[in-house]
Amino acid sequence: MIEMYTERLAGIEVLHAVPGGQRQEALPTVLFYHGFTSSKLVYSYFAVALAQAGIRVVMPDAQAHGARFNGDVEARLSQFWPILKTNIDEYPLLRDALEEQGLIAEGRLAVGGASMGGMTALGIMARHEEVRSVACLMGSGYFTQLAKTLFPPKADQLETTLARLAEYDISSQLERIGNRPLLLWHGEEDDVVPAAETFRLQQALIQQGVDQQLTCLWEAGVKHRITPTALEATSRFFISNL
Repeated sequence: MIEMYTERLAGIEVLHAVPGGQRQEALPTVLFYHGFTSSKLVYSYFAVALAQAGIRVVMPDAQAHGARFNGDVEARLSQFWPILKTNIDEYPLLRDALEEQGLIAEGRLAVGGASMGGMTALGIMARHEEVRSVACLMGSGYFTQLAKTLFPPKADQLETTLARLAEYDISSQLERIGNRPLLLWHGEEDDVVPAAETFRLQQALIQQGVDQQLTCLWEAGVKHRITPTALEATSRFFISNL
């Protein structure tokens, strides 16, 4: 049995899932981020699976998504990278709100996400050492390079966008990525975020000698979507590493 709530945390609407009867107890906690043009409700199956495993799950809506979406589809499509950056910047607000309520058990806080959410998770991992473990599904942490091909900003905004993303990019922060348990999962035929992005990070961590806590999983024939195998792997990962 689990319980699920829609509530506001640090001024942001979130989906909050817990094992039944443990809403006010300190629990191992995962902040989980959804993908671009999606919402916390669409990705709620992660909340169900992880809460069934005894974990508190908090899933915020990204800026211009879900409860925060104003209906302007065209404007949102041009704001992928600013929205991603806002996700990362808002993380401390959510973390602090959970800590103030005494909801995180003994610092057992992890972050996960899929697609844009997976990118968010890597960006948070690189900036916040208190995060115990991270699961990145079909994502990338190489923001400044990927921004040139994935939802690229308009030409007159490209330089500014890349400059703002530079300090969030993981390329110069591999030791901070490799010093904790990290799950990378990717469908080999991903047609949105290339699987080569995950391979690139895997190889960089190996070459840097900081891959001892890395779990890298590939799924043949899978495009840009989450599979039951990915969901199960994420649950197992957090059960073992949180």
